[in-house]
Amino acid sequence: MTIKDFKVLVTGATGFLGKRLTAILDAAGARVYPVSRSLGYDLRDKAEAYRAFLESRPEVAVHLAARVGGIGANQEHPDHFFTDNMRMGMNVIEAAASAGARVVAVGTVCSYPKHCPVPFREEDLWNGYPEETNAPYGVAKRSLLVMCAAYRARRGLKYAYLVPCNLYGIGDNFDARTSHVIPALIRRISEAAQAGRKSVTLWGTGKATRSFLYVDDAAEAIARAVGGLDYEGAINLPGSEEITIENLASIIASLVGFQGALFWDPQKPDGQPRRAIDGSRAKDILAWTPSVGLEEGLRKTVDWWLAQGKDLVQELR
Repeated sequence: MTIKDFKVLVTGATGFLGKRLTAILDAAGARVYPVSRSLGYDLRDKAEAYRAFLESRPEVAVHLAARVGGIGANQEHPDHFFTDNMRMGMNVIEAAASAGARVVAVGTVCSYPKHCPVPFREEDLWNGYPEETNAPYGVAKRSLLVMCAAYRARRGLKYAYLVPCNLYGIGDNFDARTSHVIPALIRRISEAAQAGRKSVTLWGTGKATRSFLYVDDAAEAIARAVGGLDYEGAINLPGSEEITIENLASIIASLVGFQGALFWDPQKPDGQPRRAIDGSRAKDILAWTPSVGLEEGLRKTVDWWLAQGKDLVQELR
């Protein structure tokens, strides 16, 4: 369905994924209403969420706003990762239902059970508790699917709930305190290369596996959902083939020109043992599959970081 002239409210519009999505929606002729904390909206406050909808009167609301971070950040502030994400999601869905807007909510692969059969399928979402290091975040985001379904049953809410695997790409968060695995590895290994070190020690055993989705591909899938998707249940957004963190680090080392040794610290957590998701439902319903391969996406991300990294490192310090 065309989205030309659609009135679309996007929460988290100034974030990593939000910037890509708003660019795609703008190019397609949608009337985008960006909402984020940096634009003066604190969606943890119910009144602020209602204000955003009253000002824009959207037909569709895409909920991207979230408190996110890597394993370390989740372990340091599990309470905030739960309460902030619950409050934002509940307020946005409530305000959207009151405004008669359709909702496209974006969840997280962290919501899947810790020991879920690979590839993760949508019907397995509730078959166990998430991996402990990011369970508060995963449970909060998973709960929003329940809220959407309840509001459909009681108030006729139209919604789609998308579950992307691990995102990465140009413009990702490279802050050493809060970054996810790919930007964290790129930063650590590139800094070791620039300093001429002979080795670098990385978190965990390196044996855990992940699948990664380039941010532009994720934004394209979400934009397709904006066009009219109304689906009761979750839809996975898959990425690359499953890869060990050890092999991922080796690829990154090659891309940044690091020739030293990579050591691992097993005293640090690996997170979920394996993580890769099935994309059959997205292919059938959205007619979408990812187009950017892992090595291509990594090269783009590394090239961007190396081109801008010195300035960014100063900012992040």
